[in-house]
Amino acid sequence: MSVKILNNEFNVVGIKERITVPDCNVVPNNKIGKGNGESKIYVGSRKDSNNVKFFGQCGFTLNCFLLKRDLIGYLEETKMEYLNPTQKYQKVNSLKHNWELRWNKISQLPEIIKFQLTDQVQLEGPRIYLNTKKQDKNSKQSYNLIRELSLPNISYISILKLENNSYYFRLFSEFGGETVHPNVLVEESKRVNHQIIEPETKKQIIDARDGQGVYRKKLLKECVYCPITKVSKEQMLIAGHIKPWVRSNHDEKIDVKNGFLFTPTYDRLFDQGFLSFTDDKKTILSPYLDMETYNKLGLSFGKPYPELPLKGRQDYLKYHRDNVLRK
Repeated sequence: MSVKILNNEFNVVGIKERITVPDCNVVPNNKIGKGNGESKIYVGSRKDSNNVKFFGQCGFTLNCFLLKRDLIGYLEETKMEYLNPTQKYQKVNSLKHNWELRWNKISQLPEIIKFQLTDQVQLEGPRIYLNTKKQDKNSKQSYNLIRELSLPNISYISILKLENNSYYFRLFSEFGGETVHPNVLVEESKRVNHQIIEPETKKQIIDARDGQGVYRKKLLKECVYCPITKVSKEQMLIAGHIKPWVRSNHDEKIDVKNGFLFTPTYDRLFDQGFLSFTDDKKTILSPYLDMETYNKLGLSFGKPYPELPLKGRQDYLKYHRDNVLRK
């Protein structure tokens, strides 16, 4: 498993997935509850040998980094939450202005944003907490970007441990792939409804959002089973989009070539950007899911699926690889 960072390829030797950024960690401007927020972050228990293997023995120091491109992508994903919040933030009226400030701030940063984190051994108990050293102002400033950009209940961190013993931190939101902010769906649905389109076509477009209607019927005729599991029971097949519905134009929303039929687990992997395919029908796996899970699902790098219905879908699949796949 490898990851490409600024045109350089690095082997991934471990992953820590989905570390929640709770309300107690974010800066005051982002909080739902009260308080100023704490800078230390909980990453797991020392009782778990996998955590010790990943981070090191008690008293470790980590050489870490963020990438500017990731932070910009994260801000784009969460922009609608800043503009139309779904949560009761304490300072909700300042969110829109804060998004603009943060965008400007991130755009002026270097491509690689480095910092160090240390094991907070002064805290008793088996829980592992990370924080910067008080005297390390540069690390504190860089690390605080995570707290400044994170939104409680929406944001999480994944960490890749690379072969050079550095730790690649990446901030994600719950709004990725086909899972988008509810107001984005509302706005796109309104846009469709307000367009001058034949009523039947309009219905097809709306139905296709959930993989239903004419879109599903056409896809079932063209793709009679999941190319991974070979399951052909209609009720077990999801008619998903390759290029997400909300990012597609009217024609693309109902184009049968913009779809695959997968059983639910593989549909979820594809929609969330953990799985994609090359133009010669081989798997591409995201480094942001552990190999143990892939193995249990029968997936491996470069595994061919000859019956993947690729004809006419190459451009959509390229979009998926470039914009949905987590890499």
